[in-house]
Amino acid sequence: MPRHSAHRTFQILIHSSLALALGLTFAARVISAQEPSRNYTFLVASGFLCDPDHADACPAIAKTASGDTFELSGAGTFSPHDKSVMAAGTFTRKSPAGVVIETGVWLASALVSFDSYGLAPEALRSANPPWKYMHEGSVMRTLMHLGPTAAGGLAVVRIRLFPLAGAPQNALLQVNCALGDVPRERQVEGIRLTLERNGVEFSEEVSGRVMLLVMRTEVGAPAKAPQREVAPD
Repeated sequence: MPRHSAHRTFQILIHSSLALALGLTFAARVISAQEPSRNYTFLVASGFLCDPDHADACPAIAKTASGDTFELSGAGTFSPHDKSVMAAGTFTRKSPAGVVIETGVWLASALVSFDSYGLAPEALRSANPPWKYMHEGSVMRTLMHLGPTAAGGLAVVRIRLFPLAGAPQNALLQVNCALGDVPRERQVEGIRLTLERNGVEFSEEVSGRVMLLVMRTEVGAPAKAPQREVAPD
C-alpha cells in the first residue's frame, strides 16, 4: 500500500474511533449522572474548530528553535480527578524546508497535570457550535443541548507516537486553551511538544485552534406522575 494511502486510512480509522468514543462518553455521562467531578472534552485542531474560512485553524503546529515543525490534530476526554485520559489523533513532523520527516498516529497514555483557567461560557458563540451540523432529534444534538460550556486551561498529556515508518516513541504534549483567567505566559492558544527520546522541544505555538468543553453532568430528576387518589373504604 502506498505511504499516502496508508496515512489516509489511519486518519479515517482514528477520526471514526474518536467520534464513536466521544459520543459514548457523552452518553454515559448523561445516562448515569453520577460523576461528581468535572470532566473535560478537548479538541485540538479537529471537529467544528476546522472552519474552512480560517486556514490556520487546523492542524495545530508547534516549532523548534531550529525551525522543525510538528503538526497535530485529535480529540479526547480527560478527568483531573482521577488523572484518566482517552485521546487520539494524527501527527506530521517536518524539516525547516517543509520536508516530511515522519507521519503517523498518536494515542494518549496518561494525564500528567491540568491547570484550569476557569469557564468561558461566551466562547462557543464565536465558534461553530457542534450542534449546527446535527440533525433535529438526533441523540448527539439532545446531549449537546444539555449544556456544554467552554473552558480554559493547560493540559499536559503523555502520548505515544506511532509513525508509519520507524519505532514508536513517547512525547509530552501540552494543550493550551487560552480562555478564562489566562496566565500572562500562556496567552497564546495552541500546542507544545517534547520528544522524550532525544529531548527535542517544539516550544513555539505557530497556529491551530484548541477548545476545552465541560459537559453538564447534573440531570434533573424526571417529574413524578400524579398519584391517583383512592377513595376511602
